Amino acid sequence: MYWEWIPSCPEEWLCIEKGFARKFPRAIGSIDGKHIVLDCPFNSGSEYYNYKRTYSIVLLALVDSQYNFIFADIGCQGIISDGGVFTNTLLWNKICMNSLNLPPPHPLPGSNIDVPYIFLGDGAFALSEHLMKPYPGQHNIGSEKREFNKRLSSARVVVENTFVPLKVPFFKSVIIIVNNFIIWEVDISKKKFKPDS
Repeated sequence: MYWEWIPSCPEEWLCIEKGFARKFPRAIGSIDGKHIVLDCPFNSGSEYYNYKRTYSIVLLALVDSQYNFIFADIGCQGIISDGGVFTNTLLWNKICMNSLNLPPPHPLPGSNIDVPYIFLGDGAFALSEHLMKPYPGQHNIGSEKREFNKRLSSARVVVENTFVPLKVPFFKSVIIIVNNFIIWEVDISKKKFKPDS
């Protein structure tokens, strides 16, 4: 099942980018997965058994710099990595089909090289044209790779902070909707909710 509050035009994406611009220019969202622990489903074998040695489903979320959920997909088996969950979402399909209405690539300040707008992920995700992740491994203090990772992490942490209220034993999908309602104060009936068929 998934929820989406995906911007409908490049101008809306640019409003999101403004929130990230100081920490990581061209970022238009931060993405991560959160394991929701559950009792082992009957006859599921190890499908829901995750690397933390619990049974879970995965909540994959894309959030903006103001802690608003832009996209959330919940229900994938815990054995699947965040990157694997992501590549099986409607969001990934829209990225691949170029149907998100993202702004066209634009040069960074002081450059004339066009740079695409990107989502920020961690090492669990695959690097792609629209998904940036940290350099793997350890890097020397002051090195360009270490500074890059530090900047990416400081902008991406917003998604991890958005998950904090989800640790409270409460119906997770309600928190996602209430979170955006409180922050946006918009008519949520205009947003899209799509249970799996």
